[in-house]
Amino acid sequence: MTYSYSQLSHYLSCPRRYRHRYLDGWQEKDTRAAMLFGRAFEQALGAYFRREDPAMALYREWAVHQKQPLRYGERDNWDRMLEQGIHLLERFCQDDRVRVLQPRKNLQIKFERPLAGSNNFVAYVDAIGKLDGRGCLLEWKTTSARYPEQPDGLLALDPQLLCYSWITGISEVAQVVFVRKRLVEVQYLHTTITDEQRREFSQLVQETTRQIESAQFLPHSGIRFPQNPCSTCPYVGLCLGKPALAEATLMRRAGAEDFGVFDELTY
Repeated sequence: MTYSYSQLSHYLSCPRRYRHRYLDGWQEKDTRAAMLFGRAFEQALGAYFRREDPAMALYREWAVHQKQPLRYGERDNWDRMLEQGIHLLERFCQDDRVRVLQPRKNLQIKFERPLAGSNNFVAYVDAIGKLDGRGCLLEWKTTSARYPEQPDGLLALDPQLLCYSWITGISEVAQVVFVRKRLVEVQYLHTTITDEQRREFSQLVQETTRQIESAQFLPHSGIRFPQNPCSTCPYVGLCLGKPALAEATLMRRAGAEDFGVFDELTY
């Protein structure tokens, strides 16, 4: 069995959702504009570090979805998101704070780590490079709102960065956050992951995979004000026994246990 951060995240948020996704074969349809734009923007960043035209790469990748019936945010549309993306690339180039040497080698790097029982854990790290001259592991994020920066040290609690630090052994980690808003902004957030945090994450991986392999898939109900995760979960139709609701947001494929290798990126 191959595990990933996405699989752990799904299980920890709701074991029943994990079962729907990775065992029963239900997968959310790719209709979220923000997610698809994030993928296109990452391709543009790759072009930038390879000294190609990042704006052209963004347009080429985003144009694939121009005529598709996507779910946009309240103030978003295809043209507005493209314009924001180009402004973000311009700001990123002007800042000139990030370096990635040998981009074909140091972008989207695959790391694997063996687990108990002939299992393994896989992760795809966005980049390894330098922020302000300081070597670190880099993660790209696109979002419509700024990431919080206070209290100091908050970033060190990010579970995805903990995962990447654990699997790579790199303690210095950074998020470059591309904020899509009226006046675009790029945030450069840096933190250090300690050895103790990596040991704790290793324990979390071992315990979570043990629960998965023991077939413990009890639901975590989330209907309680003010946070109602079940109401926005794409798998709610399955839990409610409403096929029409499920088919509106999901599609079913064979070989679902392998999907986690490819869905590491979250936007």
